[in-house]
Amino acid sequence: MANPNLDDLRRYAVARTLFRPTTLPRAIQRLGFVQADPIRAPARAQDLTLRHRVKDYRAGDLERKYSRLAIEEDCLVNYGFLPREHLALMHPREAKQPWDEPTRRKAEEVLAFVREQGRVHPREVELHFAHGRVKNYWGGSSNATTHLLDGMHYRGMLRVARRDSGTRVYEAVTHLPPDDSPGGRAQRAAALVELIVRKYAPLPAASLTYLVRLLGYGAPHLAEQTQTALRLAREHLASSTIDGTTWYWPGDENPASRRHAPDDALRLLAPFDPVVWDRRRFELLWGWRYVFEAYTPAPKRQFGYYALPVLWHDRVIGWANVTASGGSLHPGFGYVAAQPRGAAFRSALDDELQRMTQFLQSPQP
Repeated sequence: MANPNLDDLRRYAVARTLFRPTTLPRAIQRLGFVQADPIRAPARAQDLTLRHRVKDYRAGDLERKYSRLAIEEDCLVNYGFLPREHLALMHPREAKQPWDEPTRRKAEEVLAFVREQGRVHPREVELHFAHGRVKNYWGGSSNATTHLLDGMHYRGMLRVARRDSGTRVYEAVTHLPPDDSPGGRAQRAAALVELIVRKYAPLPAASLTYLVRLLGYGAPHLAEQTQTALRLAREHLASSTIDGTTWYWPGDENPASRRHAPDDALRLLAPFDPVVWDRRRFELLWGWRYVFEAYTPAPKRQFGYYALPVLWHDRVIGWANVTASGGSLHPGFGYVAAQPRGAAFRSALDDELQRMTQFLQSPQP
């Protein structure tokens, strides 16, 4: 296998995750994990990610079809959706900060209530228990019931059965005891490391280390084993050093393959799309620094509230901020260099805006 150059890695990074559109279950299985985000601009990140990979996808399809699919809302390197089979790698999950006795007792009472009711909306739990309010992570005040349900979900006591207008509806769940022997824990950690490598490859060495550290969110109780798995992975993954940066990818893939040639499509990507998620990799591959600015004060924004990276062929050439009203799109664009000229670019952009318009339309009953 010939050593790839940076152009090869760029094409490979795009082609391996922007596969031919398929069904929703197959797309999630192939991606391994889809990051979620509540902001809708003009759609949620999970929908913006899936629209490129699922045939005839419409905004909200994941939420509408969720209860019929073998997928779960849960935590990996962050919060999102993943195939149900992956839960066995992380659950039962041990949180870094154990509950005190009063909180543990409240959780047991809520769990008994949920089991009795079957499925519950947080409002039902609040009406029954009236837990009041608590101080949240940001120093403000949050509904104590919501805070407790989040903790129970994270610990694997509850699962999300569905969403009602975006609000999680919970049901009780019991996870099978894992193989907790040293060998069993090592196998689970190795599988988690492989999962993130196959999702985000090719990975600069520093990004691989960072992602494995983020597994402390999904599997804090396997922190020691994931660090060991990382050391072993570096020995078995394929790698190459380009301009002083060592890159890693699965050993059964070839970044220099001609089959990674880019297509002619232009795509508006979600800020958390696998193509652009790793900002370190982004800057190495495309030569400019993209920043997600939804939580940046408006006067300090360079790209916009919810800038969607613009991918054309195998180059991220700029960004778009898109709003929708009255069935029409209202996009605004920025470019790293001059806006491309010519009929090919205009046609590709028109096609993408038409696809975006269709994606935002309600599905036929």
